[in-house]
Amino acid sequence: MTAGSAPRFAVGIDLGTTHCAMAVAALGEPPGSETPVEVVEVDQLVGPGELERRLLLPSFVYFPPESEGALPLPWDPERRYCIGEHARARAPEAPGRVVSSAKSWLCHPSIDRRSGILPLGAPDDLEKISPVEVSFRLLDHLGEVFARRYGVPLGEQDVVLAVPASFDAQARELTVEAATVAGIEEPILLEEPQAALYAWIDRSGEAWRQQLRPGDVVLVVDIGGGTTDLSAIAAEERDGALELERIAVGDHILLGGDNMDLLLAHRLRAELEARGAEIGALEMAALGHAARAAKERMLGPRPPEKVPVAIARRGAKLVGGALRGELDRATVESLLLDGFFPEVPADAAPAPRPRAALRQLGLPYASDPAVTKHLAQFLARHRGARGGAGALLRPSALLFNGGVLASKRVRERLRTTLDGWLTADGAEPARELPGADLDLAVARGAAYYGRVRRGRGVRIRGGTARAYYVGIEGAAPAVPGVEPPVSALCVAPFGMEEGTAAAFPAEELYAVVGEPVRFRFFASSVRRDDRAGERIDLAPGGGGPAARRARPGELEELAPIEVVLPTEGRAEGDVVPVHLGASVTAIGTLLLEAVPLEPRKDGERWRVELNVRGAR
Repeated sequence: MTAGSAPRFAVGIDLGTTHCAMAVAALGEPPGSETPVEVVEVDQLVGPGELERRLLLPSFVYFPPESEGALPLPWDPERRYCIGEHARARAPEAPGRVVSSAKSWLCHPSIDRRSGILPLGAPDDLEKISPVEVSFRLLDHLGEVFARRYGVPLGEQDVVLAVPASFDAQARELTVEAATVAGIEEPILLEEPQAALYAWIDRSGEAWRQQLRPGDVVLVVDIGGGTTDLSAIAAEERDGALELERIAVGDHILLGGDNMDLLLAHRLRAELEARGAEIGALEMAALGHAARAAKERMLGPRPPEKVPVAIARRGAKLVGGALRGELDRATVESLLLDGFFPEVPADAAPAPRPRAALRQLGLPYASDPAVTKHLAQFLARHRGARGGAGALLRPSALLFNGGVLASKRVRERLRTTLDGWLTADGAEPARELPGADLDLAVARGAAYYGRVRRGRGVRIRGGTARAYYVGIEGAAPAVPGVEPPVSALCVAPFGMEEGTAAAFPAEELYAVVGEPVRFRFFASSVRRDDRAGERIDLAPGGGGPAARRARPGELEELAPIEVVLPTEGRAEGDVVPVHLGASVTAIGTLLLEAVPLEPRKDGERWRVELNVRGAR
């Protein structure tokens, strides 16, 4: 930001798997007279040489062959790629030249997300790019549109980027990296389900306080193009005022519209192959893109009874050489409802799928496509969040978000399934919060949050969705078959806010340097009263007389982190007295620090980072 300049706008950006959206909220206006949040229509090519403004920017990047020439924009007449509607339209005809679902690749834990891997199946003349670069190009396009529209750089505003609540720490860091390259030096990250609720609050005005009551728990179900995001937000009365607190976050579930597109593509493939067509990898990719377009029409506000589908034959250059199929609404709704939203009991859980030893590069999709099973597991896992006497977390209100939920039948299936669980558990059915903006809510809510950060509006308190602990090994003589006792030291209490640090008692611990050591971490979504520095006993004798005992199932052990702490002139294997400190960074990483009591240099400390935005 330019020295001495103040941002004029809070800009909310939904960097979605299928679409991007941008909204602005003016800053600096007198209290009570703020202008409404405005969605920015995004300039984009909708055809060769055709520029239009649309509310949504499809998250597709198209790299044409040299023979097509440039794809000019008013601010860049020589541009050799395009983003948006025209790029999406080219996907069924040239799938190897179109990048889609980059956001899903950005959170792929088993690849180098900075390496050039996209688009899959690219021709030899096309240099592949990384998921980070795709994110940069999308943000850069939005920044160019913003600068032309408002006359100021996007990077000089308060920019809020919405990310899935379950995005891991590296995906968050890479999102920030892409934003920085696009000129947004200090982006603010906000969880998408919270953004959706912020948008609902903004649209409801003061009436939201009449629609939510103290004790209510809002279940936010966000099903987008790439992910299913589940969060629970509680309404509580404090000092006579109604406040909101995010109390539970679901796993990172790579399950959404993309999976549904694949199901419809397989249906089309079977139809075409029954007529003698040969469907290879490129044709299948094209069918996936064509199925996406058909599905969006079928789930839209005025769905047609049938949608024709056409893709180019292998080697065909003209539409006349296309393979043609058809999807009808009844078939689409039946496939999606039965395949992704089956009616299941409240104790259902996603079924694991055995993994093959060898597999091709691809996205780590959820093993079970049943969204209702993932929802049942979420409610059962977080039953201690509110009303722990029941078998489930009991939401009393329901907020839908995401383009998949534009379908009335999908919403009804989710609502009736949830209500069946609740009533069987002795609770009232959840009421749906009206007025949700399924496609634009995340961008609107992110812009509104930019105002909230400056003291205007209602803030949702968040922080970590679980309490976190580090294992401390006790001293014990060697006994065959008996491990030394271990206690769990609370380093991040439940609800610890981003950007804050935990205060520990000045307890002296010991760290081993110069050789491989393993840090054991634990987490709990039900122990909500543990304080920083408190010891939890995991086994008899593990924590000393002051330690509290953990009941079975209360603490879950996470994947350990193995490191070698540098010696800084000490001998390998030295045991160094340390004090511990911990903080939660702005992007949701737990930073554990061991500070030597007798440092060998100024500022000496050892740091270990733990992702606290992964599986819940």
